[in-house]
Amino acid sequence: MTERYVKHATFVIERNYAASPARVYKAWADPDAKAKWFSKAEQFEFRVGGREYSRGGPPEGPVFTFDACYQEIVPEQRIVYSYTLDSGDTRISVSVTTVELIPTEGGTKLVFTEQGVFIDGHDTPEAREHGTGLMLDGLGKSLEGEEL
Repeated sequence: MTERYVKHATFVIERNYAASPARVYKAWADPDAKAKWFSKAEQFEFRVGGREYSRGGPPEGPVFTFDACYQEIVPEQRIVYSYTLDSGDTRISVSVTTVELIPTEGGTKLVFTEQGVFIDGHDTPEAREHGTGLMLDGLGKSLEGEEL
């Protein structure tokens, strides 16, 4: 019998971008802009109650399914969404994420907070935090106009 358990965790990652809050917000809100640094969505409804859905993964690796619902959107200031992440047919986590965009003299400070439930050891908070950091670095390269 498989042992069942959950691990709860919260992590916060901060990044500073030399781009306006409007530009950083667009990178989250526009499906073409977001596809430059995040999985291309099969469904993308950027509105409160809207869904973002994507499936993909590395060649010959597992297929991950990201299924999110936008809970709150304050243009150019805050995005709150809840999401599930599956690996194949296995649910590996359920999370609530808050993205805050804070104007700075040189651009935007982004504060990314994730509160997650990691299921049965299929994923860990440490691995998710690491992957999210890489994702936010990709966002930075996209904002700089670099190809990813």
